Amino acid sequence: MTSTNISPLRGLLEVTRLLRAREDLPALLDAVARTIGETLGFRTVAVNLYRPAWDDFEVAVVHGNDQARAALLGNTREGAHLVVLLSPRFERRGAFYVPKGSVDWDSLGPSYTPEGERESHPDAWDPEDALLVPMRDAEGNLVGTISVDEPLSGRVPTDDELDLLVALADHAALAVEEANETRNARRHQLALEELLDVSSRITGETSTDEILRRVCGGIHTALEFDNVCAALVDPDSGALVPRAAAGWRLEELVARSRATVSLIEPLLDAEFEREGCYLLTHAQAHARLARDVDVYPSQLNGRGPWAWNRNWLLVPLRDGEGEILGVIWVDNPRDRLVPSADRLQALRIFANDAAAALVSGKHLGELRFLADHDPLTRLLNRRAFVQQLDAEVARSTRYGRSVGLVIADLDQFKHRNDHFGHAAGDEALVLFSGILTRALRRPDSPFRIGGDEFALLLAETNEDGARLVVERVQTMLAELDSQGNPGFAGLTASFGFALCPPDADDAQTLFRLADEALYEAKRAGEGLLVVAGA
Repeated sequence: MTSTNISPLRGLLEVTRLLRAREDLPALLDAVARTIGETLGFRTVAVNLYRPAWDDFEVAVVHGNDQARAALLGNTREGAHLVVLLSPRFERRGAFYVPKGSVDWDSLGPSYTPEGERESHPDAWDPEDALLVPMRDAEGNLVGTISVDEPLSGRVPTDDELDLLVALADHAALAVEEANETRNARRHQLALEELLDVSSRITGETSTDEILRRVCGGIHTALEFDNVCAALVDPDSGALVPRAAAGWRLEELVARSRATVSLIEPLLDAEFEREGCYLLTHAQAHARLARDVDVYPSQLNGRGPWAWNRNWLLVPLRDGEGEILGVIWVDNPRDRLVPSADRLQALRIFANDAAAALVSGKHLGELRFLADHDPLTRLLNRRAFVQQLDAEVARSTRYGRSVGLVIADLDQFKHRNDHFGHAAGDEALVLFSGILTRALRRPDSPFRIGGDEFALLLAETNEDGARLVVERVQTMLAELDSQGNPGFAGLTASFGFALCPPDADDAQTLFRLADEALYEAKRAGEGLLVVAGA
């Protein structure tokens, strides 16, 4: 075997060694270009990588003289232009040889034409000839090309040289594919790690805004969307109200938002469903939206079949019954590509975790609320009353500030329950609770302490202040009676009042005195206020 035959094989072995050593992609592609140039005898070798966000090929590596590097490095060629060069009529043993005059180079973007004249030999290489080899991944997708020029022999490469060139291009394609897979796997791993972290942080969280803030931040960081918004449905109006955002200013979203559940429902069509998310083109979204909808235009757009180009990507948040709680909207992917299936799956998991946390947080928040509140009237309950009464009396004793206690009881409540039913009785309790809340000053607190019995803690008040509060309650009850609601007709309440000091200096005595005053009021008639010691 001659040294001429051994040299190309050594080049192939060197590239194989670098590939197995998992050299970084730029170093390996540089080695491929250098090996092709040195072993196959080409002065200029360029490696072009496909950019799916732009549907073009960028010159990433140039092995050759300074003039060639200056003319080629960083230049791009549109994918459609490359189709012309990869025409079957130019194919030779997996490479594509484009003779002078076969194409209009001026219409195909920037190129490099070396100086020199064509030799007279029939197989001579012309300076305007071109030779390129496609690099394809395992599925046959084009990931780049290798272009060679200026053969030292001055001749068109032989079949054996073309075979070796194609083999080296296959090695380079394998390296590009592996680098892409490694990058995607790393990004997917980081997304899963961020998802686990966010999931652990929102478990048991009862603040809706905090749950959504962390989820938006996780999607922004892990899935590399520059803009993320989470909006929840207003149960009264059906409006989608932005509650958290990443990349956008939440205040601007709230001010601009006009979205409703009915508006986005046409977008949540099975036709657009991808991995539990809903992905639409700009045209598809606008075809299903009202014409006057204000749409945020994407900033990080590309071109070509895989590029993000003003797409819409929504993920609904649903409760256990399938009802829509809200929606997560993402935009501006940093790689300018339509998300892969893995990326969409991760986005769906983020949304599922958010919805689960919202539901469980709501239940947990309700349990915590009910620890101190009455489930029917939503007023503070007896447990909270005992705690606050002790605290207020202790504060009054320590600082010399008065605190008043009013105990109230609906008149003839059992009779109303028996006559109109328990549902009407419950409605009367809720109505009376609302009246008490509206009648009080901001520092005062209403409580339901059992059955139809209520308590009012009045901070820094006196007998006159208590009478004003009771008069407001009685006025509202009278106005209610004038509305003619048969279930509430003639609804009245009796009141007992005690003051600390001077009536009592401990919580137990203050409650007993107010309670005794209440029973005195009920014995005296209906709708009355009795003051302890009066």
